[in-house]
Amino acid sequence: MTDLSLELDARARQSRGASADAIYAMVAALIAERHSAGGVVADVGCGTGALWQHVRGRFDRCFGVDAVRYDGLDSGVEFVAHDLDRPTIPLPDGCAQVVTAVETIEHLENPWAFVRELARLAAPGGWVVVTTPNQLSALSKMTLVLKNGFNAFQAASYPAHRTALLEVDLRRLVDEAKLTDVAVRFSGRGRLPLSGAHYPRVVSRMWPRGCSDNVAIVARKPGVAG
Repeated sequence: MTDLSLELDARARQSRGASADAIYAMVAALIAERHSAGGVVADVGCGTGALWQHVRGRFDRCFGVDAVRYDGLDSGVEFVAHDLDRPTIPLPDGCAQVVTAVETIEHLENPWAFVRELARLAAPGGWVVVTTPNQLSALSKMTLVLKNGFNAFQAASYPAHRTALLEVDLRRLVDEAKLTDVAVRFSGRGRLPLSGAHYPRVVSRMWPRGCSDNVAIVARKPGVAG
């Protein structure tokens, strides 16, 4: 491997290729509300393919794109190797009814180019779902005040976590990618400041923006589904 390849491999493996179950449940719910059955899901930044385990009953195929092939990758995922900081994922335009990027965008240098690429992969009438750490949670805001940085972007998370995005940034990203029917959803699972404990579910339901560690945005590509 070249030095750049070794650096990319190290950064990718820092994330261990998996996210919290609450995030996958959030994404699965967003998909279930918008996509009935059949077709293709493209999971960009697929890691070990954990999302496929949550949504496989809704799709015929899953393309999984990532910089490295993680050990334990779900056998149902058709893997495509690609450095997501580089242009043009090697998949055709409009290849998927749903395109997801679960806890991936914060690892990248150019989120605007990345979301445009996700939109390219989506079929007309298809959906794009992006999740990232929620910088507006009470925990993240308190960490910003006390430690001068968002909770998910402290020194221990670097260089894997590079780009912190606010909810307004996510809205601007999908708007500039010409996506419509935009909705924001929070995971409903968040850690209490100054504690390893999580908010009770009843509390996180009452104030999801402040009590969720992660946020998702979902938007539709204009056109008629084939």
